[in-house]
Amino acid sequence: MMQRWSKILPFLMALAMVAMPSSLVAAKEQAPKPKAGTATASAPSAASAVVTEMRHWSNPDYTRVAITADREVHYETHQIKQHPDDALPSRIYLDIPGARVGPGLHDLKIADEQLKTARVGQYKPDVVRVVLDVDRIKEYKVFSLSDPFRIIVDVKGNRPLEFKNLTEQIHAAPVNTPEAKVPEKPLPKPPASFKPGKIRRIVVDPGHGGHDPGAVGAGGTQEKDVVLSIGRKLAEKIRDELGIDVVMTRSTDVFIPLEERTAIANKVNADLFVSVHANASLNRNASGIETYYLNLAKTEKAAQLAARENGTSLEKVSLLQAILFDLMANYKLNDSAHLADEVQKALYKKINGHYSGTRNLGVKQGPFYVLVGATMPSILVETAFISNEDEEARLKDPAFLDRSADGIVDGIKAYIGAIGSSR
Repeated sequence: MMQRWSKILPFLMALAMVAMPSSLVAAKEQAPKPKAGTATASAPSAASAVVTEMRHWSNPDYTRVAITADREVHYETHQIKQHPDDALPSRIYLDIPGARVGPGLHDLKIADEQLKTARVGQYKPDVVRVVLDVDRIKEYKVFSLSDPFRIIVDVKGNRPLEFKNLTEQIHAAPVNTPEAKVPEKPLPKPPASFKPGKIRRIVVDPGHGGHDPGAVGAGGTQEKDVVLSIGRKLAEKIRDELGIDVVMTRSTDVFIPLEERTAIANKVNADLFVSVHANASLNRNASGIETYYLNLAKTEKAAQLAARENGTSLEKVSLLQAILFDLMANYKLNDSAHLADEVQKALYKKINGHYSGTRNLGVKQGPFYVLVGATMPSILVETAFISNEDEEARLKDPAFLDRSADGIVDGIKAYIGAIGSSR
């Protein structure tokens, strides 16, 4: 009997601790005196990391929780089950040692069909605990992004969504950011020769924005401005020419964190995600068009570009590559590669037809934060090199921006036609 209790008791104690209300999780514990040779947990010092923010995005089949700290921290992921034989957890919790809860940080009431709440508290004087109370889930993944340091928890539900029901819900409860809007006006009918098929909604993501200018050309042209112009034109053309709904991650000069851009696409149940950028290189002669999809970087140049677009270092890119194998278990790799190929071909054809000698740099792979966790075919388009004098001049020309949007639309149209004929 004693042996049986010795096995069950630790489980019950852990369950009780995670089940505590957040006010009790945060309360100081009366710990027993340590055994000789063990160290006591000291009060948080000025050197402790500070957990500054928790945010979430969700729809009835998906939830993303982002936990931000003021510096890089170690974290441990655990789960508790109502019964040891249960296939799925009733709680997921993360312990962050060497950290303290920042002022104003509070619990999140999520109440979607995956999670009930996300609770945060000072579990020990030097350990922050975040507890996710689970409703019904299919799977979850936990990974980190850098600069600033964020722990990302992606949770997927058990059932597919119907587009009609999701559309109604988005109108009733808009996406958190005011930049991501579902258009209210009715969609125009696509040409009789074009059938959108299963592609109902596309998210257009103009890179950078706000305090993040992206790459800056020698003439002062900022990437954030030119890609916003392309993105607006692209969204309008997708709606008007293809009759497909569009959500923009940003439609003005505001900063949207990279993890939020993907979360917006997942939240609105997008069928395609297109992130628009302008390239840059230390070699001022570098020029051309290239399109990326998420995978391990095959070249040093691809890794360097990912580091720039991620706003981080090559070292952090290497760390992300180490966990990509697990993250991409359900990623639509082949579909993304196909979409990238069609967009690259069409964009190059459109631009080279007006600017002869444009270089076709092809389709490549890279570990881009903005593509991590997307549940739909997703690509990142580098339209031109803003660091090249000639291509910077093109990026200032509204006609070039319009042709770039035309080329991307042609690629999307070709992709939709190809997948329609193959099903």
